[in-house]
Amino acid sequence: MGKEKKEKKVKKEKVVPYTNKRTLTVYLVLRALVIVVMVRAFFRGAYENMFMCGLTLVLLIAPSILTKKLKIYLPTALEIIILCFIFAAEILGEIHSFYIKVPHWDTVLHTLNGFLCAAVGFALVDLFNRDERFTFKLSPLFLAVVAFCFSMTIGVLWEFFEFSADYFVGTDMQKDTIVRHINTVELDVTKSNKVVKVKDIADVIIVHGDGTQENLGLGGYLDIGIIDTMKDLFVNFIGAVVFSILGYIYVKTRGKGKIASSFIPRVEMNDGTIDGQESKKGNQEN
Repeated sequence: MGKEKKEKKVKKEKVVPYTNKRTLTVYLVLRALVIVVMVRAFFRGAYENMFMCGLTLVLLIAPSILTKKLKIYLPTALEIIILCFIFAAEILGEIHSFYIKVPHWDTVLHTLNGFLCAAVGFALVDLFNRDERFTFKLSPLFLAVVAFCFSMTIGVLWEFFEFSADYFVGTDMQKDTIVRHINTVELDVTKSNKVVKVKDIADVIIVHGDGTQENLGLGGYLDIGIIDTMKDLFVNFIGAVVFSILGYIYVKTRGKGKIASSFIPRVEMNDGTIDGQESKKGNQEN
């Protein structure tokens, strides 16, 4: 009987997604909030929002599953940032329209996205770099460059996805921007590639196929995505650069930098230690 109880207890512990107390608390709070939003969406008949909530619940548990499968240790600070990023993007951004209601919400998330993607790229390359089966060893600078390139590639692919969704499905993922001046060669009557500057644009009037006109009252020209795309890529660049610098410092000092080590994914060794230095138990309780 005693052995059976012990086995059942072990099985129960395996169900716990996050072993770190602070991360687990954040996870449980966010999961509870998502469930509340899902129930509310059900009673309102907003089934698309229910699907989004279900996807969010899966994404919240994904980091824990992937780290266990890949045997990677995520510092508490990085885990919490990932969880909050998922909640902010899916629940607050999409369902509660923070992308529209809160200024620079999209910008902040794209900056974080650049930071987190660089962390993923860094962890993957560092895994290979420290594997004894590989005969070559990469320099700290090269690791930082690869992490940066990986993050920027993910950022570009995401912008491809946004454009494709807008173009083929009719969404508006690439948010519009109001501008009051444009530079274009399309208005050059000489067709000599001369830039025509249009300044002080006060409004846009749409002329429909039947001849009717619609005054939009925007206070400027409606840019349909290019400014949003370039801004997203620029802040992704900033996030990637910040993490790449932290990654470089971490590899150069091999874990001595406190700030860098708070955000760097590390390898979990077969003996349960992290990078062969810190005990798994000690890291989970911090």
